[in-house]
Amino acid sequence: AAGSMDPAAPLPLLLLLGQPLLGAPGQGAGTWPRFARLPYPQDQLFLHDTFPDGFLWGAGSAAYQTEGGWRQGGKGVSVWDAFAHRPGAPAGAGGDVASDSYNNLFRDVEGLRRLGVSHYRFSLAWARLMPNGTAPANPAGLAHYQRLLARLRELGVEPVVTLYHWDLPQGLQDAFGGWDSPVLPQLFCDYAELCFRHFGGQVRYWLTMDNPYVVAWHGYGTGRLPPGVKGGPRLGYRVAHHLLQAHAKVWHLYNDHFRPTQRGKVSIALSSHWIKPQRMTEKNIKECQKSLDFVLGWFAKPIFIDGDYPESMRSNLSSLLPEFSEAEKNYVKGTADFFALSFGATLSFQLLDSHMKFQQLESISLRQLLYWISSEYNNPQIFIVENSWFVSGSTKRDDAKYIYYLKKFIMETLKAIRYDGVNVFGYTVWSLLDGFEWHRGYSIRRGLFYVDFESHDKKLMPKSSVLFYQKLIEKNGFPPLPENQPIDGVFPCGFAWGIVDNYIQVDTTPAQFLDSNVYVWDVHQTKKLIKVDGVYTLKRKRQCVDFAAIRLQLSLLQEMHVTHFHFSLKWSLILPLGNLSLINHTLVHYYQCFASELLRVNITPVVALWQPMADNQELPVSLAKYGAWENPEIVQAFVEYAKYCFTSLGDHIKFWITMNEPPVKNLTYTAGHNLLKAHAKAWHLYDKEFRRSQKGKISIALQADWVEPACPFSRNDQEVADRILEFDIGWLAEPIFGNGDYPQVMRAWLRRRNSVDLYNFHLPYFSEDEKKLIRGSFDFFALSHYTTTLVGWEKEDALKYDHYLEAQMINDITWLHSPSRAAVVPWGLRKLLKWVKSKYGDVPVYITANGIDDDQNMVHDKLRVYYMQNYINEALKAYTLDSVNLQGYFVYSFNDKTAPKYGLYSYAANQYEPKPSMKHYREIINNNGFPGPETPEVMCPEEFTSCPECRFFRTRKSLLAFISFIFVAFIVTIFFIIYYSKRVERRYK
Repeated sequence: AAGSMDPAAPLPLLLLLGQPLLGAPGQGAGTWPRFARLPYPQDQLFLHDTFPDGFLWGAGSAAYQTEGGWRQGGKGVSVWDAFAHRPGAPAGAGGDVASDSYNNLFRDVEGLRRLGVSHYRFSLAWARLMPNGTAPANPAGLAHYQRLLARLRELGVEPVVTLYHWDLPQGLQDAFGGWDSPVLPQLFCDYAELCFRHFGGQVRYWLTMDNPYVVAWHGYGTGRLPPGVKGGPRLGYRVAHHLLQAHAKVWHLYNDHFRPTQRGKVSIALSSHWIKPQRMTEKNIKECQKSLDFVLGWFAKPIFIDGDYPESMRSNLSSLLPEFSEAEKNYVKGTADFFALSFGATLSFQLLDSHMKFQQLESISLRQLLYWISSEYNNPQIFIVENSWFVSGSTKRDDAKYIYYLKKFIMETLKAIRYDGVNVFGYTVWSLLDGFEWHRGYSIRRGLFYVDFESHDKKLMPKSSVLFYQKLIEKNGFPPLPENQPIDGVFPCGFAWGIVDNYIQVDTTPAQFLDSNVYVWDVHQTKKLIKVDGVYTLKRKRQCVDFAAIRLQLSLLQEMHVTHFHFSLKWSLILPLGNLSLINHTLVHYYQCFASELLRVNITPVVALWQPMADNQELPVSLAKYGAWENPEIVQAFVEYAKYCFTSLGDHIKFWITMNEPPVKNLTYTAGHNLLKAHAKAWHLYDKEFRRSQKGKISIALQADWVEPACPFSRNDQEVADRILEFDIGWLAEPIFGNGDYPQVMRAWLRRRNSVDLYNFHLPYFSEDEKKLIRGSFDFFALSHYTTTLVGWEKEDALKYDHYLEAQMINDITWLHSPSRAAVVPWGLRKLLKWVKSKYGDVPVYITANGIDDDQNMVHDKLRVYYMQNYINEALKAYTLDSVNLQGYFVYSFNDKTAPKYGLYSYAANQYEPKPSMKHYREIINNNGFPGPETPEVMCPEEFTSCPECRFFRTRKSLLAFISFIFVAFIVTIFFIIYYSKRVERRYK
């Protein structure tokens, strides 16, 4: 509608779209407040867009992680080789063989060809080219890398070459103490000159070294990594000083002697984490800024700004931090042609020193880091030269977790470019293939290609992530898809627009004027009412208007403009003993009043006989105590209860649910068996004894969240998703809406589990008569839908692994999530509705519950507005585009009093307040959907649901017409008799 807010609208241009950032030291501190102010939830939505033309897509690897061949071709020993072979080190714990890339050069390049990348980042092994770290060079090493570069040139893949990726020749460590020595920068420069002379003609992008933070702090400070020197902070800072000098020397060497002819670019790969404040205070933001200064700024500020360390380091570390002379500052600053960034699982939550968090919270927001770098370092050109996450070392080829982290990081990069104006020109997945993962050995995997480290030939096998990345490169990002776009249109006339309240607010306190006692008001002394003993008035019959609670709830429902209201009866309160020997007539009368009052204001009550809740599953205590649904006697008890409800309330209620959301996750097969029989018998009871007179409809309502294969390309994951759907939905749906028996998938799976694992999961059998009884016991398909789940077959996280169904629950971290971590996945509803139609035919479908939680903050009600807008639009797509016979939609829930955090009305201090989501839902109801400029106008006749007491008149229209005629004729006859009698009197006078 004109003037309404579109929750799916693009972000405003205030996000600096396309505007260059002007940065300076300290400017990065504005990152945290800025991102805290961005519009929610729009800023967190997935961005469907493409990267700029010419964007570089690549993959990377490091020599020690993948090459192997540690004693082949004249290679010398590196500090990592020595570390892996130190006394007491576990056998096979290093990179002696690793992925054996040294002997499988063409295998690796073929993987690059398959991906379609534009560049390949790899490192040269210093000890392979200079076995002792100094001249002479090793001809076999030079030939190896020449072959690799030649093959890359044939494929048109740009090499991005790292000179030093942590594998210092052990000879230099032994002779000089490694990077602790001031002679190392010159020796590194000599090594770089060899590489520039031999390979520079074929290399356009050079990285002097990778992640100097890790080398300095953990190689020489903590000793966690090779060469394992535990020299403490002072040595760590001194080593970093030498690393910066070494980098600067190599940049100047290239700039002065090789750039004019080779025309390449040189930088240094700097790694960083991201940090967020515990609370958004100025003090905490300063601590976050300090944390980034101590890790990334330690190296970035000298190189990209002024040749000196960050002021926060200078003021906090005092004499620990070495000094640069003015000449050295001038020599170091500006020694990078682009900003090479490494971000991911190497440093984040792993090798970041805990003291450098400064009591703030580590995070993995690549987008915010990119913005911080642009703000802090004068908007440099940024090349992401390493990024990804990891999967378990036992995960083979369906690496769903890895895919969704990759998706998140790439999407955040895209947002940084499109929304934040950050200048990113390339992205590198880490890594091309599985390898040795430093301090974590082979316990995790980060490759796009799977390597079986136990095999002899070390074949590369593509994982699901290969297909994901390959398609992403082909499309240059995430272009908008037609199915992701909202549609215009309206629902059919008579569409049921509803709201859910699991259990209505029951207050049977009578109004005071129903009290038959007589009172005197003592106006002189006590000012109170004094009861007069022995004096009574006539007590009138109770009426529905006596219940104030009903009037309040009705007024709220009318304000919403809903046509239907869905709630559940309380079996445990109506029949406290579980049978008809004790009936709570007061409560039943309340339900009668509530339903009749709903009808009076043209709202159709939709009523469930039973909905399980925490206390005894909302069963009468006597039934809950003796086995609940496990006990077959409960079937007849439920039928008797249903019959009583149909008899007492059926004149007011025409839309019945036998059972609302039976808890399949906590239901035994025996209990489910009895539940199905109880439902079917109640349905047949209504069909035979009540339908003709009451003219209602009845069915069961199932919880039906969608389940999607985590790896869309994996047949194994698809099988898991199909299995979960059958166990979660098909278990109860197939007997009723299908063939009268349980799904074949369930029976086959349980046979397999029972035979393999010696379990005894017995799925009962129905007799032929029972099948006939259950099959077809429905008038419509009612479902509750809240979210979508991803599942895979590879066991990745034991806490989220279902051993019984052999299913791994996976989280797509690019999805919106509610405060309770429920995923907001609108398209899952459409897929579910299509699945129901494909399984059970053109059955009428009602979505009897759909909703999301919030945290009571009105800001987060924007999430519910977005949720409703998009879920209802997906329902419209199912109706319009997929021809699903959808007849109604109900929001969960009515108010926060009965369903905290889910309500369209907030509740506090006995007051109900409409949230923005209520008003948005009302607008959708008023429009009957989402009419657009091209939507034809449909005039729906207004339907009035009269009170049941008026049914006598509705069903006897001809009789009423005849009586009216007689009455009019009688009046006319009387009129003429009187008229003519008076005329006669006057004539005789």
